This record gives sequence, structure tokens and C-alpha cells, in this order.
Amino acid sequence: MTSVIELRTFHTIEPARQDLLDVYADVRADLLHLPNYALSAFAERLERHATEPGWEAVLAYDQGVPVGYAYANTIEADDRWWKRVTPTPPAAYTDRGAVALKEIGVRMAWRGTGTARRIHDTLLADRSEPYITLMVNPLAGDGKVHRLYETWGYKDIGRSQPSPASPVLIAMISSVHSPS
Repeated sequence: MTSVIELRTFHTIEPARQDLLDVYADVRADLLHLPNYALSAFAERLERHATEPGWEAVLAYDQGVPVGYAYANTIEADDRWWKRVTPTPPAAYTDRGAVALKEIGVRMAWRGTGTARRIHDTLLADRSEPYITLMVNPLAGDGKVHRLYETWGYKDIGRSQPSPASPVLIAMISSVHSPS
């Protein structure tokens, strides 16, 4: 039996909050004991991010059950996102605003099905910013997650450690509407 994944877009947190928390908890289950990945830390970040300009989330549902998500918001040249990246990203990436992909995750049973890519592409479909940036833990999936983003058209632009509890991440960037 083949399931049909339904994608839903949200521009406010309220109708999506619990599904985002539930999927995150499942996706990051093996990391929840670490301070940066704790459900309470994610919930705090989610609430803060949802108040930022251009916040949008896409959730994937299989027969009404949330199975994946991504959310992002707009960042400007003076955003702390860019200030934490070393070396300083070129102005060409930062001076016209960009989409910051803050989180993306898919439950185990739906990995490798194209669900994450569909969520990602739906999130970007109506964005007007020229670039999208994300930060990835280079150790995630023994490097597989970083390599996946490269196949999606992202390239490395630096490193960042968003908080003392966070691992050092690789900052990546791609054109919002580039074919990949």
C-alpha cells in the first residue's frame, strides 16, 4: 500500500505547534538528552523563531499523522545568524535578505522517500528572497546529511556555533529558485 503525503503550509505557529513538537521529539529522540537538542530548548527556539519576519512552516502528513516538517524565516544583513558565521559571508548573500532554514526533519520510516525534499521545495516555492541558508551538524548521519544538502545545491560558506551548547555547524547557502 502506497501512502500519499499531504503537505500543509503554516504562517502562524498556533495550528502547527504541537505537530512540530511531536515530530521533532521523534526525529531527535536519540539526542534529546543533550541540552541543545532537548525538547524544551527546541520549544523555546520555535516560539522565538515564529515571531520573526517571514516565518513559515511546512508539515507533511501521512493519513493525518505528521511525519516531517521544516520551518524558516527571513533574515537581513544585520541578523545574528550572519554575525555568527566565520568567515563573514559575502555581501552578495546577505545584502538583500535571505531565507534561513531553521529546522527540517522527517521521521525514520519516511526517510529516503523524497519527503524531506518535497517539504523543502514547498517551503521555498513562494519565497521572494534570492538565497536560502542553513546550518548543519557535519556529524549528523556520519556526514550523510551534509552530503544530502550538497546534492540539493547547497555549498559551504563557513562555520557557526549558535550557542555554547550547540556543536560547531557548517553554514551552507543556495539560490532559492535554483534547479538542482
